[in-house]
Amino acid sequence: MTTWNTRPRAAFDLETTGRNSRAARIVTASVTLVDGDGEVVREHEWLADPGVEIPAEASEVHGVTTERARAEGRPAPEVTRELAAVLRELFNDGVPVIAFNASYDFTVLAAESARYGVPQLTRFPVLDPFIMNKQVDRYRKGKRTLTALCEEYGVNLDNAHTSAADALATLRVLDAMAGKFPKLRMAASQLHQLQVDWAATQATDFQTYLRKTKPAAVIEGEWPVLPPEDASRGDF
Repeated sequence: MTTWNTRPRAAFDLETTGRNSRAARIVTASVTLVDGDGEVVREHEWLADPGVEIPAEASEVHGVTTERARAEGRPAPEVTRELAAVLRELFNDGVPVIAFNASYDFTVLAAESARYGVPQLTRFPVLDPFIMNKQVDRYRKGKRTLTALCEEYGVNLDNAHTSAADALATLRVLDAMAGKFPKLRMAASQLHQLQVDWAATQATDFQTYLRKTKPAAVIEGEWPVLPPEDASRGDF
């Protein structure tokens, strides 16, 4: 069987205006495509004017201020449309798209697409090192951020929290994980389906843990995209 890590694959990352994936706006976006050997064959980068103020705490993370976005960024609807088109072509070609904590990035894109009338993606197959790491290395201590996993797997991450650097680092981390955990080597379509179940179970377990001290805690487990808050607006 041909496994995902021996075939062309892509990585996707966003930097945004905030942590709420349903409300955040795209500031920068990157998609990096590699061949079966992991060599970069194509890169896409966008800087958007999100149309809203970029909070200072977000700018401190990714380095893009409101002033820069307005001066150098392209209109958010254009960026959203082009980004979605690139991802759609990859999915249509059967190329897996790797995203760290994929439900955040794909939910942001889904919300932006709904906001600007861009058709929604199929989002299949998606590979998420964050979900996989929690599944195959359950008793690992410490943080599971991209930076932490890069350090663990010896992946270079210069310019952390820029979408281009994070996208490529995400891909390299997952390749390294596949080397360490053979159970991750399978067809991307099969691994996608497993992650749906893993994400739901992980969310349930975390919610149960939190409710010991916070009875009202809710952890959403949909993956790779969260549904819209108002279901009457249609499914993402």
